[in-house]
Amino acid sequence: MTARRLLLLGAPGAGKGTQAERLVRKLGIPQISTGDMLRAAVAAGTEVGKGARAAMDRGELVSDEIVIGVAEERLSQDDARGGFVLDGFPRTDAQARALDAMLERMGTPLERCVALEVDTDELVRRLLKRAGIEGRSDDNEETIRNRMRVYRDQTAPLVAYYRERGLLREVEAAGPVEEIEKRIEEALS
Repeated sequence: MTARRLLLLGAPGAGKGTQAERLVRKLGIPQISTGDMLRAAVAAGTEVGKGARAAMDRGELVSDEIVIGVAEERLSQDDARGGFVLDGFPRTDAQARALDAMLERMGTPLERCVALEVDTDELVRRLLKRAGIEGRSDDNEETIRNRMRVYRDQTAPLVAYYRERGLLREVEAAGPVEEIEKRIEEALS
């Protein structure tokens, strides 16, 4: 694998977090998950967290301004200079353009976007299972269905955006975790 500045793109439940963890161990670079950072802010009760919580509880996206600010702060840290795996950011065209500009300023442009492709019924099944295991309040069936609509409307168009830039690799993300990991490694080579 030669690419070290990576973006994992996919619907909620596609396995971005699971595969990001595997890439992080293999490449020795940090996973940058805006979802995790926002949930931490919610748990800590920060102002960012309060604003994020209302949107997350409705299954909506947190505002671009908040997400971009959190991401820029994290990508500026020393451990991200040698590479990173973005998980859950960007989610909108505006965020993608802001990310490109931010990374260009930092001299660390994105090298590859891996789109994890999974059937919608499988995604819903995965998310309901995860909700039961983790007790996540943002994963009930109504919210999951709304998140799928939001993804389809706002985030799925990023596949075309990164394809046009020559950075996209699409990977079938159904099946055993290890097989998906191998497909991703092949896509990054």
